[in-house]
Parts: sequence; structure tokens; C-alpha cells
Amino acid sequence: MADFKNASIYPQNALQKDQGKLDIIDPTAFGSISELFVERVKRTPDADAYLEYKDAQWKTRKWSDIGADIAKWRAAFESEKLELGERVAIRLRNCIEWVLFDQGAMSSGHVVVPVYAEDRADNIAYILDQTCARVFLVDTYEDWITIANESESSLDFLRRVIVLSGALPGDNTDERVVSLERWLSPFSDQNLKLEAPALPLDNGLATIVFTSGTTGKPKGVMLSHQNILSNAYSGLQSVLVYPSDRMLSFLPLSHMFERTIGCYLNVMAGSSVAFNRSIPELIDDMAMVKPTVLITVPRIFEKAYGAIKTQLDEGSAIKRWLFNTAVDLGWQKFQSEQGRGSSGLGQLLLPILDKLVGGKVRQRFGGKLRFVISGGAPLSGKISRVFVGLGIDILQGYGLTESGPVLTVNTLEKNKPDSIGLPLIGTELRIAETGELQAKGPGVMLGYWQNPEATSETMTDDGWLMTGDVATISTNGFIAITGRIKEIIVLATGEKVPPSDMEAAICDDPLFEQAMVMGEGRSYLSAIIVVDPTMWDRVAVAAGFSKSSEQDFTSEKVREWATKRVAQLVDDFPGYANIYKVCLTLDPWTVEEGILTPTMKLKRPVIRQLFAEHIAEMYEGH
Repeated sequence: MADFKNASIYPQNALQKDQGKLDIIDPTAFGSISELFVERVKRTPDADAYLEYKDAQWKTRKWSDIGADIAKWRAAFESEKLELGERVAIRLRNCIEWVLFDQGAMSSGHVVVPVYAEDRADNIAYILDQTCARVFLVDTYEDWITIANESESSLDFLRRVIVLSGALPGDNTDERVVSLERWLSPFSDQNLKLEAPALPLDNGLATIVFTSGTTGKPKGVMLSHQNILSNAYSGLQSVLVYPSDRMLSFLPLSHMFERTIGCYLNVMAGSSVAFNRSIPELIDDMAMVKPTVLITVPRIFEKAYGAIKTQLDEGSAIKRWLFNTAVDLGWQKFQSEQGRGSSGLGQLLLPILDKLVGGKVRQRFGGKLRFVISGGAPLSGKISRVFVGLGIDILQGYGLTESGPVLTVNTLEKNKPDSIGLPLIGTELRIAETGELQAKGPGVMLGYWQNPEATSETMTDDGWLMTGDVATISTNGFIAITGRIKEIIVLATGEKVPPSDMEAAICDDPLFEQAMVMGEGRSYLSAIIVVDPTMWDRVAVAAGFSKSSEQDFTSEKVREWATKRVAQLVDDFPGYANIYKVCLTLDPWTVEEGILTPTMKLKRPVIRQLFAEHIAEMYEGH
């Protein structure tokens, strides 16, 4: 037990001092995630566990309620007479049923295979086939039919397909396919008790998570119960989470970042989780749920920054001055508290400006955030400075599915926003001669499912995980990612450019939604950029263009104007990293079209192929 000692300087967070005691379960006494869940139900049966929006209101479920439901799901799994260690798959949006399936399956000794709800049907069919999944939970019957039709195999290894929502059609003749209600009905009236689960397998395999590679077929990362438990426990030793905390879950649970930190960690800490209705309703949900902890990706803050910047550009000079001064003074205060400078007399204005500016921005996030953990991609220094300066403590972290997933995180006491923080307790990191960051620790995967060749290519001879990311470690231990080894652009001049940083800088502009920088072996860099259509309509008129259609993007006048705008955005990069040509498009890059991975990473070879003609034009004569 310990008291929270990191109360923020901002008024709305003063209630942190009354957060109470920690109730973190030490997982070293348990062999599985399921046993951890049983212990949580025993400790705090009447505490809030999950919130979900149903029947036009937020409904709260207690830990004892969830435990009773898991007992029924476990009984249903056991009725399928599967062998220990067989795989079961789930394709759902974040919801309580996701948790019940996950816990029910693992407590029966099965291995959970999550797939992204937004992933293409052929990719999902491939994962089912690779793992020979025996049970599959989907949202609707139509989802199942689409996947079955896209499969190159008969999927006859599936013993049961469970449909969560909607009725089955009258012409369904596949006896494997049942509604969730029917599947659970034999156990709905039974007073089953959640008990200690079946022992895990010899290797403790808990889940197989297929990484969405930017090239080739996805690989199945095998993570054990101990991989995941140790990762969540180490995270709680870096950043404290209390039973009174509430998280808002909106990143897909099929991704290990959300699953470990936004799901299993809350079981360990005893905090509650509310499930977001949808991304378009995220802001409204924050206002209603009022989370104290948020697990997010940079895109959420990039979009928020874009909206703020648009309002400021259209507002008065005094409005811009108030905002910028509030950010500057808030950032100065933050740096001072981190031991990186003095605060100065200007701080006398901060309480007033915070009420006028910072407090209003924080209310958009619910008004009670203690901190935000951001991962999955780097958040630009410019954007993190704005929100940290306005009183939102953003803690950037870093990891891979292969590492369980978290390797590093900033903390409230030691937060350097332009870094990915410090290693978790028990995690070792090193920089190889190539500049690659390599890791060793209890969270590192067992290997890739039925792919020993890929496993050996990812692990060094002395047992270190090769992350594929280029990094630097400062004298005080903070780590910064500077690029991907495979994505580093080498210009004809020999200069090396990490494109992701430049792409992030370009997308700081609310006009630009997505960007890909290229120039491998060329004498200069170019970029393909997706333009926000709403912003383009405004900008086209302001810039004096006669039309606001994509046809204008081919005109020399628009290209020159766009190139100058991009050049200003990347002005802080070295001179050799200037972008000399751009290609604009209004068509967004999506997962469904196979241009993005389910984790929103660019499939660069696909984009190069789609825009081959335009790329040739940008380099014509060079």
C-alpha cells in the first residue's frame, strides 16, 4: 500500500491527493491471467469493473457480475470439448463480451487469437487458417459470411462460430453457426462460480497476436501468461494506477498495447474501464465518462491540435496571444518541475491563463485526466509541448507486440516528452553497432507461431529482440527513436533521412491528413500527401484557386503553392532533407483498401505502386 505522491500543479487535478491506497495484485504468485482475474473478483467484488453504453445510458458492471458471467462463458467453452491449448478467435469491437470471451477461453486452457474488426476479410481468413481456430466469435452473421467467402480454405477446422448481434437468417444450414444467446443458454440459469482456472500449458501460451506487417503476410506473435503479467506489473511500477481511476477504452483490444495496459493492467490495479461507443463519439464519451487515465495514440492529439490551430487562425490576435502565452508559461512550469530550468515571474499569470485556456481544453477530455499514455507512434515535439503546457500530462511510451508490448515509458516524475522514456523495471536495452535498439526481458515473446525462421531472424544469437528501430540513449537514460532501419531513406548523396519524423511534421498541418516521404537513391526528397477535403475547400478559396476539386492538384500553380507550404513545415530538418516535389490526393489511405495495416502503418510498397506514374513525374529528368 502507498499514497499517490505525484499530484499535478493544475487545479483540476488537486483531488489526486485523495486518491487513496493502491490495491495492486502481485502476479508472481499466479500462473495465468485467469487466476489474476479470480483474485480481483475475490478482493473487490462490489467495486466498479466496466462501463458500457446500452439502452441510451451508461451501465456499470461490478467485478462479481463479470466473474459470474465468465463462469458461464467458461462452461460454454468446455461444452465444446476442445483440447487444452487449442486456439479460439475473436473479431469484435471493444465491449464487455470481448473481456468475457478472452477470460472464459483462457480459464478453459485455450489460446486466444484476436483479429482486428477493421481488417480485411482475406487477412482474417488467413489468420484463422494459420492457427486452425476451433471457435470464432464475430459481431454479425454477415461478417462471418464475408470472411468465409474470402477464405482460400474451407475453414472446416472451425467447430463453432458464434454471432453476437442480430438474428441468424432462416436459410442458415451451417450447424456450427449459433447466436451468442443460444450458445450460452444451457448455462444461463445455473449459479456457476468463478473458480481457479485450468492450468496453462507447459509453455504458458496465452495468446497469438498477428502483427500487421507492412510487407508480406502477418506473423503470429506468441505471448505467454507470464510475458503479459510481468509487462503489466512493471508498467504499474513506473506509473501508478488506483482503484478509483477510470480508463476509457477506444484503441482496439486486438492490439497488445490496449489489451495489456488498457485491460489486464486494470484487473491488476482494480481500476475501472469504460468502453467507447465509437471514434466519432469519443469526445462526447470523454465528457460523460470523465476518465482519469487515457491510453491513446498520437493521432488523437494531432486531430485535436489541428482543430485548435484552425480556430486560432480564424480568431483574433489577442486570442492567439492568450493561447500561446498559456502554453509557454505552462511548459515553463512543467520544465521547472522536471528540474530543467526555472519558472520565472511570468508564472504569476499562469492561474488566470490556465482558467481561460488550459482548463477549457482539459474539459474537452473530460476534465479529470491525471495522465495520458501515448504509444504506437511518435508524437511530435510541437504537439506534445502544446498539450503538456496546457496541463495534460502526456507520457510517451514505446514497445512492440513482440515485447508484450511495453519496453519503455516516461513517468510523471521523469517526463521528457521528446523521448520514449526509460526502460521498464526488468527490461534491458542496448544499441547495436547498426544503431538498432535491442531488448531483453520477461515480456519478450516465445517466438512466432509455426515460423522458426522468422523467429531466428528477429532474435540475436545471444537472445536479444531486434526491434528494427534506430535509437539513441542520452546520458540520463532517456531513449529516443530516430527511425526504422528498413525505412531509412538513403539519398544519392549518401545522406540518410528517417521519413517518419518528416511525415509527422507535415501532418501537423490540419490540411494534410496523411503523408509518405520518398527519395531512396534519388537526388532529392518528394512526398505524396492526402489532403483533408473540408480544409482544402477553405484553403482553395483563401489561396485564390478557382476550383476546389482534385483536378486542380495537377496544376503547376497548386503544386508550387503546396511545395512551399510543406517546405515551411520541414524547415527544422537539415537542408539535404528538404522536400522539392509533392503529389496531392483527396483519396484517404485505408485498411480496407490494403494501403494501411490495421495499426495504421503505411504500406509503402503499395503506395509507391499506386502512385507510380506520379512518382515518375516528380523525378522526371533526375
